[in-house]
Amino acid sequence: MKHAPLTTMLTGAALALALASAPAIARSHSESKEKAASLYPNATRTAPKLDLTSEKESKALNEGLTAANSGDKAKATELLQPIIDKSKSQYAKALAMQGMASVAYNGGDVKGAINLLQQALADGVMPNDTYFQLQYELAQFYLADQQYQKSIDTVEKWRAEGKRETADSYALEGNAYYRLQKYPEAIAAIKKAQAMPDSKPKASWNQILMASYAESGQSGQAADLAQQQLAANPNDPDALNNAVAVLMQAQKYPEAIKVMEDARAKGNLKTEKQYVNLAKLYLITGQNSSSDPKPDADKAIAVLNDGMGKGVVTPSYDNYKLLGDAALIGGEQSQALAAYKKAMPMAKDGEVAVRAGQVLMTENKYREAKSLIQQGIDKGVQHTGMAYMMLAEANRGLKDKPAAIAAMRKAAQDPATAGKAKAWLKKAGVK
Repeated sequence: MKHAPLTTMLTGAALALALASAPAIARSHSESKEKAASLYPNATRTAPKLDLTSEKESKALNEGLTAANSGDKAKATELLQPIIDKSKSQYAKALAMQGMASVAYNGGDVKGAINLLQQALADGVMPNDTYFQLQYELAQFYLADQQYQKSIDTVEKWRAEGKRETADSYALEGNAYYRLQKYPEAIAAIKKAQAMPDSKPKASWNQILMASYAESGQSGQAADLAQQQLAANPNDPDALNNAVAVLMQAQKYPEAIKVMEDARAKGNLKTEKQYVNLAKLYLITGQNSSSDPKPDADKAIAVLNDGMGKGVVTPSYDNYKLLGDAALIGGEQSQALAAYKKAMPMAKDGEVAVRAGQVLMTENKYREAKSLIQQGIDKGVQHTGMAYMMLAEANRGLKDKPAAIAAMRKAAQDPATAGKAKAWLKKAGVK
């Protein structure tokens, strides 16, 4: 599934399982007080009469649910499983199943947890608060198990039957819609969550909203939201990374550069990836510009050198190659050559050797250029024909016509360079 390139991964909803504790056999509260305190006073479901009559079983159930809440799997299983297997009370069984569902989920068995909650709900002998709590937990479990449509269907049923709306329920729905690639629905759900009276917005909500905007082609809105988040949390690395990601996706490269340079000035660029991305942004901007790319290439070099000087950017093949490319684009031949030569011992192919040879060709150092280009060809390059054409030019610079012809004949065997190579050979009088 395609996702927007947000650096903070949007995982399934964090599931905080607040288990319903088993009530005493006889409640001390009056019916009117219970109704006033109910989370679902307008529910369409008629609450059934509870069938738990054993004080001993009630105590075991309470202790088992407490153990499940505290993560004591062994004790929870010891107390709750016998209730599931043997109790005559459907209510006790349902609550025990909820407790064991928590144990299963925390042990990584999400499908087992779903099965237990489904059974508990099917038994149905629970007061409305407990029944709808389990139904909402089931929607969360479906989301965690990547059963996104079932999660949506369950939370909508919870809302319709329980006659209750919460910000978190709309956020859960938005998360599921995003993962189904139904981005307009995801946007609507997250906005609804943010507008609810009980809304306590979480960072993940804006991440889903930004990603949905970006995936639905509304990159401007995504970028605006990302910048708002960064302005509100200037020292938050996730807000910084998200802002840069969506600005890059929207191809707002100058804005992305400004965001990163502001962060660098404040000492908030902390990772190698951030420095490398900033350098790449400068190179993209310079190469896309109709004016001289050198100023942006020089800035890319400065960023990489700054990162290397601070020990954040490692002396790796990729980073030395990027440094060499930036120097080459900026016309800094000696810097480019030095960077490529540092990359060569770490190279898995011959690309940087050929590029180093290309630099030497511009300085008329044909013998050294020939050696490096041949080394690169022997190690393997993506564009073989172009490498052989450079090798031919190096040999021509050395006034070695037979070697130049031999190299150009190799270039003629590559479809990408066959036309130019054959024209060269024809002009040289080679049949």
